[in-house]
Amino acid sequence: MAGAIASRMSFSSLKRKQPKTFTVRIVTMDAEMEFSCEVKWKGKDLFDLVCRTLGLRETWFFGLQYTIKDTVAWLKMDKKVLDHDVPTEEPVTFHFLAKFYPENAEEELVQEITQHLFFLQVKKQILDEKIYCPPEASVLLASYAVQAKYGDYDPNVHKRGFLAQEELLPKRVINLYQMTPEMWEERITAWYAEHRGRARDEAEMEYLKIAQDLEMYGVNYFAIRNKKGTELLLGVDALGLHIYDPDNRLTPKISFPWNEIRNISYSDKEFTIKPLDKKIDVFKFNSSKLRVNKLILQLCIGNHDLFMRRRKADSLEVQQMKAQAREEKARKQMERQRLAREKQMREEAERTRDELERRLMQLKEEATMANEALMRSEETADLLAEKAQITEEEAKLLAQKAAEAEQEMQRIKATAIRTEEEKRLMEQKVLEAEMLALKMAEESERRAKEADQLKQDLQEARESERRAKQKLLEITSKSSYTSVNSSATALPTDLPSFNLISESLSFDFKDTDMKRLSMEIEKEKVEYMEKSKHLQEQLNELKTEIEALKLKERETALDILHNENASRGNSKHNTIKKPSPLLSCSSPCRAPSPAWPSSRSSRTS
Repeated sequence: MAGAIASRMSFSSLKRKQPKTFTVRIVTMDAEMEFSCEVKWKGKDLFDLVCRTLGLRETWFFGLQYTIKDTVAWLKMDKKVLDHDVPTEEPVTFHFLAKFYPENAEEELVQEITQHLFFLQVKKQILDEKIYCPPEASVLLASYAVQAKYGDYDPNVHKRGFLAQEELLPKRVINLYQMTPEMWEERITAWYAEHRGRARDEAEMEYLKIAQDLEMYGVNYFAIRNKKGTELLLGVDALGLHIYDPDNRLTPKISFPWNEIRNISYSDKEFTIKPLDKKIDVFKFNSSKLRVNKLILQLCIGNHDLFMRRRKADSLEVQQMKAQAREEKARKQMERQRLAREKQMREEAERTRDELERRLMQLKEEATMANEALMRSEETADLLAEKAQITEEEAKLLAQKAAEAEQEMQRIKATAIRTEEEKRLMEQKVLEAEMLALKMAEESERRAKEADQLKQDLQEARESERRAKQKLLEITSKSSYTSVNSSATALPTDLPSFNLISESLSFDFKDTDMKRLSMEIEKEKVEYMEKSKHLQEQLNELKTEIEALKLKERETALDILHNENASRGNSKHNTIKKPSPLLSCSSPCRAPSPAWPSSRSSRTS
């Protein structure tokens, strides 16, 4: 019983000791975080927790922003979180943003996390067109943003279209020109390629250095009215207060630098700016809401404090941070140099490796080609060997044919020689027959003349006989018939007696012999031409077979002339059969004989 009571008492005391908490969501430019906060926490407790979580030491630039009734407000450090006009629904959302902007980002922003948060916030304001940026500056800033995100440009990695999903330019700039996304990307990439070697923090700092020169950079605008009721804009930034025309947020109509402002105060909705120079009138204006006046005053106090702080010596904390930042920067610089050297060495090693791989591939290809060439050479050698064998067999066959042709030529030559001899003998016989015919003709003529002479002598003898008979009759008329008859039979025996048969040669016999000789000569000539034609056909066949083996470059001038004559159809026959008109045969012309190539020329062709 006592133990149960004691346990209930300890549980109730433990329950009372547990603090009441609520959930807070913190939204930064690149992350979201949730914390469990105690109800009694003030704004500074939550702010310090967020800064510790982020590792942020330059806390004076930032604040926790929330929205109430369409009005922006900042969490006060000395006031409880739940005492602000924040929504009661959990988690309570705050935005961790830069509340105050530096005059010179490169000198004032020490930590890399601080630079990164400012970079993201300013970039978003430019893209949302809360800060006006001209088109050319937009492209340059986009190139630094790409360098900060992607690192050095590599054409092998960052190919066309790699920025297609990135939001880099304000829509106003994109709509201002008739340019395709590819054309914008091309121009951004051209500048992006020139930023090689810049680390992320360097690229982001270059971005801020360009952005801080824009007219609307770091300016908080508020709608106000002057005493006359004219609508104006009040701009609060790191340099002072500025009065703008509502239609022109770039050029202020009048400015009040912080070092020329003596006092700023507000009463209800009226705001008063008192310059140091008493000759200058006090500027008074009214805002729409009391909450807006409180925000304006809060921004004025913070910017003024930072303005005065910049013009004083740095505090020990800032000096320490800057020293650490310098050391960190030097260390990172050395690290970058080391990484650059390693990268260079790695790239050289990769290039060497690629070169070796390329060389290896080349050697492999050369080896493959050599193997293929070797295989082709072996195949070619086999083919050449086979071809050589075939050629050798063809050569043997051609040699055999050439030998046969040579033998045939020798036989034809012998036949031709024999035919020539027979022809010569026949011509000689013809000549002898012609001579014999001439002799026989002469003899016949002579015999004819002798016969005529004998006839004439016979006539004379008969005339003499007749006269003698007549005289004898005259003489014997006086004698008796018997004595006359006896005297007539007793004529002298030595008187010439004539044979009237002609002793001339028979021309019929001579004509028959000549015809027989002519027929024999013509027959031998026909046989000779047939043999010549057959031999010519064989030679043409051999020439056709060996024509493929001819070496044209070794042809002599005579070979060329021979080929030309053969192509024109000129031969020894038709040139001999057409004698020159200046020449005539003094003796019977012989039959033409074909010009046969010698055995040496046959083998050469």
